[in-house]
Amino acid sequence: MGVTPDDVKDQEPVSKVPPIILNNGVEMPQLGFGVWQVPDDEAETAVATALDAGYRSIDTAAIYGNEEGTGRAIAASGVARDDLFVTTKLWNADQGYDETLRAFDTSLEKLGLDRVDLYLIHWPTPARNRYIDSYKALEKILADGRAHAIGVSNFEVEHLERLIDATSVIPAVDQIELHPYLQQRAAREYHGEQGITTEAWSPLGSGKGILEVPAIIAIAQKHGRSPAQVVLRWHIQLGNVVIPKSVTPSRIRENIEVYDFELDTEDMAAISALNENRRLGLDPSTFNSA
Repeated sequence: MGVTPDDVKDQEPVSKVPPIILNNGVEMPQLGFGVWQVPDDEAETAVATALDAGYRSIDTAAIYGNEEGTGRAIAASGVARDDLFVTTKLWNADQGYDETLRAFDTSLEKLGLDRVDLYLIHWPTPARNRYIDSYKALEKILADGRAHAIGVSNFEVEHLERLIDATSVIPAVDQIELHPYLQQRAAREYHGEQGITTEAWSPLGSGKGILEVPAIIAIAQKHGRSPAQVVLRWHIQLGNVVIPKSVTPSRIRENIEVYDFELDTEDMAAISALNENRRLGLDPSTFNSA
């Protein structure tokens, strides 16, 4: 029996993730795939698995050391470039106007791309006092069409206020640590006022702690879902962009299956009550290392 066009169509990976519209009109998938702490040789396989599962947003960074593996997976995927949303980030040691432009060129070369969809300053490193000059380089990259959107990562409200006052393009995204233990309400409120999209890194927390909380487990059992799916669904209903990371194929596929159920008001309130303003990562106000 021959293969029909419909058979081919059925085999094509199709994204199930709706977009968020950024403040410059660019569409960004609300749920993406992160490759933090994934070695370069493993990143190629993990990203390939994610793309096959329907992810279309891939988040990497210069400091992760896996832009090359990520790029190889993208090139081999067969997914049209215009259907992908690729994010990478400027590392602390490369901050400064000219240094940023050079670092961006290096990232593009490693990714094997002629543009990215989102370029972020990874940390403010306030003691360096170079994020304004770095962001002005991002504005040039945006104006040149080599990034479709620009933004920041780990910027607190005070850093954003200074940045917005000194530059001409409001960041499209602020990627921050955000999970049930650290719900970042003040930051999310400020983002909303400025039209900045909140993106959550470590959306499931670090390790298994959050996924073993009795309230999360109870909600998961109620909906017949995993604790991870419940937490990701909580983020989505808040309006956050999320980038869960995994190298386990079954979990990669599970994490994207969050658009066919909904948490009710009681569920959302139970997760909201878990906030402790507790960081599991570094403090952006004091982290200044290269």
